[in-house]
Amino acid sequence: MPSLAETLSATAGPLIAPGVYDAFTAFLATDAGFDTLYVSGASIAYTKLGSPDIGLVSVSEVAETIALINDRTDASLIVDADTGFGNALNVQRTVRSFERAGASAIQIEDQSFPKRCGHLAGKKLVSCQEMVGKVMAAADARHAVDTLIVARTDAIAVEGIESAFERAERYLEAGADILFIEAPGDAEQLAMIGSSFGERVPLLANMVEGGRTPAHSAAQLGNLGFRVVIFPGGIVRAILVQAQRYFESLKRHGSNKPFASNMADFDGLNRVIGLEQALKTGAKYGEPGS
Repeated sequence: MPSLAETLSATAGPLIAPGVYDAFTAFLATDAGFDTLYVSGASIAYTKLGSPDIGLVSVSEVAETIALINDRTDASLIVDADTGFGNALNVQRTVRSFERAGASAIQIEDQSFPKRCGHLAGKKLVSCQEMVGKVMAAADARHAVDTLIVARTDAIAVEGIESAFERAERYLEAGADILFIEAPGDAEQLAMIGSSFGERVPLLANMVEGGRTPAHSAAQLGNLGFRVVIFPGGIVRAILVQAQRYFESLKRHGSNKPFASNMADFDGLNRVIGLEQALKTGAKYGEPGS
């Protein structure tokens, strides 16, 4: 399978990377035809911890998630590493850990700790120089040149778009392979980002339902100069609505029968996740009961 770097070079339009948070959602995404996925720190916080995206997820929890996804799929994984989980030396350890687990690209951001979702108010930044050091450290720590470093700046909301562009330039000089200028507030700012950087480096756009950036399709963002479009929390918001409806129905009826048309049955689930193939593989090795 081609590396993410090779896919970016060979693909004319923007790559769509749906957000996933475990091996199950990753498998379903690849089963739907996606070959690049975004391992969302926010979605891990929502689902693994039942908490908001306010910097509570640990580096080991993300690394474990990457490894489990990598064991189940062959997809390229863009991984949210938050602030790198510390200083430049922590960033290097994070990069090595995530790369070993199967990350194809590792995203670090210039928020201070504790960080928060890029579409929440009240963000704070580290100095540009500190983030430059982190980007350099990340680039130096990777084992393979095909492991890409994504540098994210949250400066638009904190210092304004001019500062965000200045920071992005510095991060690019420091060795970033992909730029992620978070939370542009309108279509004009999206266009400015594309015209300023789109010809020089792959740009990543973040589509958050109800977030600060107006909703655009991948095709529209591609026309503005973006090469990667992530939908990090979409699957969690979809599951949220479905799960609430399911639990409300079960509580009301004491049975799943009224909700049956909205869910897979036992055989349907096993068919999708590959029970038959797993049993055949077990039989090949003489597994009892296969």
